[in-house]
Amino acid sequence: MEENSNKAKMHSPISERMGFVALMILQIILFMLFAVFVRYGKAALPAEVPGLFQEHVSKYPHFQDVHVMIFVGFGFLMTFLKKYGYSATGYTLFMSALIIQWTILVKGFFHMYDGKIELSLEHIIHSDISAAVPLISMGVLLGRTTPIQLLFMALFEIILFAVNEYVTLEILSICDVGGSITVHAFGAYFGLAVSFMLRPKKEENEPGQYEAPTYTSDLFAMIGTLFLWIYWPSFNSVLADGTAQERAILNTYLSLAGATVTAFVLSTMMSHEKKLDMVHVQNSTLAGGVAVGTVCNLMIGGHGAILIGILAGSLSVIGYRYVTPAMAAKLRLHDTCGVHNLHGMPGIIAGLGSIVYAYLATKEDYKYDLGAIFPAMASQPKNLTSNHIIGGYERSARAQAGFQLFGLFMTIIIAIVGGLIVGLVLRCTCFRKLQKEEQHQDELYWEVPEQKSE
Repeated sequence: MEENSNKAKMHSPISERMGFVALMILQIILFMLFAVFVRYGKAALPAEVPGLFQEHVSKYPHFQDVHVMIFVGFGFLMTFLKKYGYSATGYTLFMSALIIQWTILVKGFFHMYDGKIELSLEHIIHSDISAAVPLISMGVLLGRTTPIQLLFMALFEIILFAVNEYVTLEILSICDVGGSITVHAFGAYFGLAVSFMLRPKKEENEPGQYEAPTYTSDLFAMIGTLFLWIYWPSFNSVLADGTAQERAILNTYLSLAGATVTAFVLSTMMSHEKKLDMVHVQNSTLAGGVAVGTVCNLMIGGHGAILIGILAGSLSVIGYRYVTPAMAAKLRLHDTCGVHNLHGMPGIIAGLGSIVYAYLATKEDYKYDLGAIFPAMASQPKNLTSNHIIGGYERSARAQAGFQLFGLFMTIIIAIVGGLIVGLVLRCTCFRKLQKEEQHQDELYWEVPEQKSE
C-alpha cells in the first residue's frame, strides 16, 4: 500500500510541474553564466574602421540551412507516430533552445580568452550542430521517456560530446568536417546505450498501442525528410572553407542521390509486401548524407561519393528490415526512429571511409589543402585563432589513418559507456517513468483538441 502511495506521488502532476520549475531555474543559471563569462567576439563588435566588411556575413546562409535542419528537419522527421506529433516537434524546439545555450558555455570553457568565452556566429553554428547530438539520441527513445528525462540526458550528453570532440578533433587531430563520427555515431550509440538501460520487461516487449504511424503522420514526417535532404550539403560543408567547402557540397549531394535511388530499389525488394516502405523512404534516403560527412571535403571523386551513398542506403534498408527487429526481439533494445540505421551504421561507414582516404592522401593530390584538412600532416601548425593552434606534427598518411581508426573507436566507446551511466541514473532514481500504456502519446503532457467523430 505504501509502495503504491509513493508511486502515485512520483507520478503526480505536482512532481512534473516541479521538474519544469527546475528547468526555469536552470535557464536563470545559464543567464547568469552568460553574464559572467560570455562576451562578443571580434566579428560582432563595432568596427573600428568605417565600412569594414564583417567576417560572419559569408557564413550566414549556411547557418540558416543548418538551423532549418535542426528545428524543422529533425522535428518533423519524428512526427511519424500517430499520436506524438506535438511532442516530436515541441520537444525538439524546447531541447534545442536550451542545449544551444548550454553548448556555448560547455564548449566555450575549452577555448577561453582572458577568462571569457567569445560569442560569434561561428559559435552559434557549432552549437546548432551540437544540438543534433541529443536530438539523434532522442530519436532512439522517442515516446518512451518524459521530457524531464530527455533534457537531463541531453545536458550530460553535451558534456561528454564536447570532451570527446575536443580530444578527437584537436588532440588526435582527426578529420571529421561533417561530424559523422563525433555527432552522428556518438548520438546514435549514446541513445542506444540509454535505451538498453531503460529496456522494458520481457512481458512488455511488444510494441505499444500507439507505436505506429498513420497516413497523415507519415506525410508530416516526410516533410522533415525533404528539409533534411535539401539542406544536408550545408550541414556537411558549413565548417569547411574554400575549395574543400565546394567539394563537401558536391560530394554530399551525390551521396544523398546514390542513397536515395538505392533505398527505393531495395525497399521494394525487402519490404514485407514487396512495395515501397515509407520508413525506408523517410530515413534510408538520408543515410548517404551521414556516411559521406567525414570524407565529404576530401578528394573522393563523384564516383566515390555515389558509391558511399549506395553502401549507406543499402545498409540502412537492411538495418530497418532485419537489424532493428532483431535488437528489439533478442535484446529488448528498442530504437523508435531506427537511429542505428540512419546515424549509427552510416556513421561507422564514414569513419571507415576516412581511414581509407586518409591513408591515400598525398601532397600532390591536395596541394595547399592538405594542411587545412589534415592539420597534423602539415609541417606548420594551423592557427585557428591567435591563442588556438593545432597540428603541425608532420604526421604521415599511414599514421593519420591510424588516428582516424582510433578516433572512431574511442567515440563509440565513450558514447556507449556514457549512455549506460546516464541510463542507469534515469532507471534507478526518482525520475518519473512512463508506464507501457502511457507511451507514444501526447495527452500526458499536452492539451490536445478533442477528436470529433464524423
